[in-house]
Amino acid sequence: MQYQFDFSAIAQYRQLLVDGTIETLKMSLVSMALALVAGIIVMLAKKSAIPPLRWFGTAFIEIIRNTPFLVQLLFIYFGLASLNVKLSVTEAAVTALTVNAAAYVAEIVRGGVEAIHKGQLEAGAALGLKPYQIFWNVVLRPSIRSVYPALCSQFILLVLSSSIVSSISAPELTSAAQQVESASFRSFEVYLVVTAIYLMLSIILSTIFKMFGRVYFAYPTK
Repeated sequence: MQYQFDFSAIAQYRQLLVDGTIETLKMSLVSMALALVAGIIVMLAKKSAIPPLRWFGTAFIEIIRNTPFLVQLLFIYFGLASLNVKLSVTEAAVTALTVNAAAYVAEIVRGGVEAIHKGQLEAGAALGLKPYQIFWNVVLRPSIRSVYPALCSQFILLVLSSSIVSSISAPELTSAAQQVESASFRSFEVYLVVTAIYLMLSIILSTIFKMFGRVYFAYPTK
């Protein structure tokens, strides 16, 4: 029997897909910002001279990177609820995305930091820079510049991984697609459109990241 394509269901439920796309972007962007900050903190903990902090940083990275994201999500949403730490689906989704991405960001940034030559730190101190100025201008910013493409790839992966939070009914794009598919029974059309939306989001965000990198991390010309 020949399959008859019918995209009318997409038009009928387009607002639901638009709302899901907006929610996906909101959760992803918030998680990106939090993951960058958390990743830097974890990186500093792992490189700390204080053993408990170093153990915490190492354990955090190893546990998160070696367990499935879906299990982490379910633990945060259902597991913590057993300890009376109750989060909404959106809060649980953002928390899980942040925690998961932070472990990878920490390792990416650590690679950039370890590439900074010790002589640059000594030069910064010789110029009379304060410790926080050395950390920001001599260590962190140059290291992020060197690993910026890897960070961008990780953040794009975060956007795509956000589809997994539909398993706890978080109101994002994949969850919206499931609702449209259940109402219309047009699985092929629905998921073809959703695939195109995720691809479009990835291309747009990748372009924005590249433009931002060219401006913010540009070397002085004079």
